[in-house]
Amino acid sequence: MKSQAELLAWMRRHGGVAHTTALRSAGFTTHGIRRSIESGLAHWVRRSWLALADSDPLLQRVAALGARVTCLTAARRAGLWTPDHDGIHVSVPPSAGRFDTVGVRLHWGVGPMPVPAAELCEPTVNILAHVAGCVTMADALCVWESAIRKGLVAPGVIEGVNWRGAARRLAAEASTLSDSGLETRFVVLMRRLGVEVRQQVWIDGRPVDALIGERLVVQLDGFAHHQGADRRRDLRADARLVLLGYTVLRFDFVQILFHPEEVIATIATALAQQRHCVPSR
Repeated sequence: MKSQAELLAWMRRHGGVAHTTALRSAGFTTHGIRRSIESGLAHWVRRSWLALADSDPLLQRVAALGARVTCLTAARRAGLWTPDHDGIHVSVPPSAGRFDTVGVRLHWGVGPMPVPAAELCEPTVNILAHVAGCVTMADALCVWESAIRKGLVAPGVIEGVNWRGAARRLAAEASTLSDSGLETRFVVLMRRLGVEVRQQVWIDGRPVDALIGERLVVQLDGFAHHQGADRRRDLRADARLVLLGYTVLRFDFVQILFHPEEVIATIATALAQQRHCVPSR
């Protein structure tokens, strides 16, 4: 019979919250589970759901709801780019009963990928499906591309999934070229103008964030943009591009996220001035 120490170690490796089905499949007995509760090291959060006293409060609450972590909450836990949001996002089956929904965003229904009943977190494919139906297309696309860049889902997998609703369009739009969620947002803004953007094009030995036409370069500065020597390197690169005949426009994350109309107007003006074209000789 496995010891109490082994049970506690197994639970810690699995997030500190587990269903009794999973525990018994791992070789732990009802007696061993009861002993961990009597010792005060674990407690029931819901029928058949056991949690260690020091386990993640989020997982405890999700287990108590009979739900799974999904959408933006799961995306953030996985280290993906996510827009600002409140509350925790959980998925529940269509047949679920009433819930204490204070601070909780409920996602009814199931994703494309079946999930074992004892799992507390949705797989990446289901997370992306819930994101597609929860936030704007621009924000959802940023999350999707973040998952691709981090290797949590392969483009080939995305192409093969039988998506529904908004996720179908996202599957067609998502690419591996955006170096950050900020770049994705910029591309979406340009689509509103009907402008084609090429991303990560190599010019003068370095990739630029975006190239419009043949001569309009756009560089995007994220929240944690380079400072000091790195910043000077970027400025030197901008200067070299200008001397090579390119127009270089640089926007920061505040402009892209909070003043998109300003960005659109600037690009539109540059296009009206033919800054994207090779000057005629």
